[in-house]
Amino acid sequence: MTLRTVLDLYRHDFEAPRRRHYSHHTPSGSRSLSTEAFFANTAAIAEGLSERGVGHGDRVMILMDNRPEWHMLDLAVLSLGAADVPVYATLTPEQIAYQACDSGSKVAVVDSRAQMEKFLTVKDRCPSLKLLIQLEGEREHGVASWDDCITSGSTRKAAEKFWDRAATLKPQDLMTLIYTSGTTGEPKGVALSHENLIQNVLHSADRIPVTRNDLALEFLPLCNVFERMVGYIYMWRTTSKAYCSVDDVGDLIADIKPTLFAGVPRFFEKVQQEILDSVAGAGPLKRAIFHRALDIGRDTSRLRIRGKEPSGIFALRHDLADRMVLSKIREGLGGRIRYAISGGAELPMHVSEFFHALGIRVMEGYGLTETSPVIAVNGAQKGHLRLGTVGKALDNLDVKIARDGELCVKGPSVMQGYWNKPRQTAEAFDTDGFFRTGDIVEIDDDGFIMIVDRKKDLIVTTGGKNVAPQPIEGHIKQSPFVEAVVVFGDRKPFLVALFSPAFEELTRWAETNRLQYSDREGLIAHPEVVQLFDDIVERQNAVLARYEQIKKFRILPEPLSIEGGHLTPTLKVKRRVVEADFKGLIEGMYGQGG
Repeated sequence: MTLRTVLDLYRHDFEAPRRRHYSHHTPSGSRSLSTEAFFANTAAIAEGLSERGVGHGDRVMILMDNRPEWHMLDLAVLSLGAADVPVYATLTPEQIAYQACDSGSKVAVVDSRAQMEKFLTVKDRCPSLKLLIQLEGEREHGVASWDDCITSGSTRKAAEKFWDRAATLKPQDLMTLIYTSGTTGEPKGVALSHENLIQNVLHSADRIPVTRNDLALEFLPLCNVFERMVGYIYMWRTTSKAYCSVDDVGDLIADIKPTLFAGVPRFFEKVQQEILDSVAGAGPLKRAIFHRALDIGRDTSRLRIRGKEPSGIFALRHDLADRMVLSKIREGLGGRIRYAISGGAELPMHVSEFFHALGIRVMEGYGLTETSPVIAVNGAQKGHLRLGTVGKALDNLDVKIARDGELCVKGPSVMQGYWNKPRQTAEAFDTDGFFRTGDIVEIDDDGFIMIVDRKKDLIVTTGGKNVAPQPIEGHIKQSPFVEAVVVFGDRKPFLVALFSPAFEELTRWAETNRLQYSDREGLIAHPEVVQLFDDIVERQNAVLARYEQIKKFRILPEPLSIEGGHLTPTLKVKRRVVEADFKGLIEGMYGQGG
């Protein structure tokens, strides 16, 4: 079968039936769906939407947590020749109103009453939004029911009409509008076609073997193009899928027992820290055994990355370390993980090495919403994995480095453009048609790409020195007491930093050291806490050039958060927002007030 559209990927899944093809896991229990049941609902919701006026060229907003119904709706909308507009659950009513109006969405489908309230609040300001559909829970007047749409669409010819419509789709048809999280400026709707996603799926899938025998866990929000594209790989490879919320994955993953999943660096960092905290609470002998086993696992992983296997005494030592320690830790993640994929931000080297030492191969990749998303990713094949890099560029992409170090890319998975924004679209490409990623990179002689920093984040001090803040921030975040750190100093004589503490870890440390304080303000002002963070800064400064060193810092009494507007839904720091909101605190460190 020639793969032309996302529906062609799904056809592979449909033609490989099984009884427990899809499962949904929550703290209150789990349910599973057969291939046939999933498709029957998908075809029915497509017919139900068609009856309600959704057709070719329309846009449908989706605000649902991860569950089989997300993909049912996605496939149903696409089969009609419409495009979907996925929405993060953390968005405010104002942000939803902007996306609804800008996209001209006709329908919004929401999973709960709480999320539907956001749409009801702004519906009067969104003239194109004609129909609201709610999946479950008590509904307000005028909100349609998901079950009613399924019932009305469950006709004898629904399945036949689904595939007939799918056959009329073209590779260049608009498939989705995904609004950038907006670390700077107004969110932009990234217009992606079926061909964009198909090409990214085909060439990304070559890097990591995914099979029908795998169980893939989807817990990153499906509105994120990273998880969504990976989900289409699972469809193409006819892989069984388990869904759960990102909020619940830590409690559920051991019972789900996946063999594959995609995660963001913060997930892997938290898992590592939980393991290390548990070990720290054990006795001296157990701690020594753990760290010795980890050292053996680290040596083994380095050997395997070179395409070799341990032998002789070395193999026996690793088998013993694995039986006694490493396998038991893997059991906490279900015990069956073959691969994990990390994307969305830089995966710290020490975290990557840690998981490889445990026997869990975490493949780091890199991309943007505008590139559907993968530009580069490490692979399982010999010569395609190098820790500390984001791998080699996909085979169907042309990449180049501009004079200022910015990575530029051209290829079939690069977006059609920004919705309703011709000027910003033109500015995103150079004169040769290469998309400007905004990332400063280095590429080694073997083609492995290393991300240095965001172009717009580069700091130029008054001394004329260029400083990339992200590597500095990444090293500082290795401390368990640091949730986030933001370095500033553009057009200033020296660098300063704001710390967002990991309050759970910091509180535990304070209790262990019997510190007296009344609240978070008192905790961060305590001389021993200030000294703790001063030591963190000094350790980092010791390995930096003088102009890269942090001279002053402040500790924030509340962590940076999505709700506070300082983090994107993918947990990237909105540097400009942080700088604006804490301007007085930052300027105070330069002796200019505050």
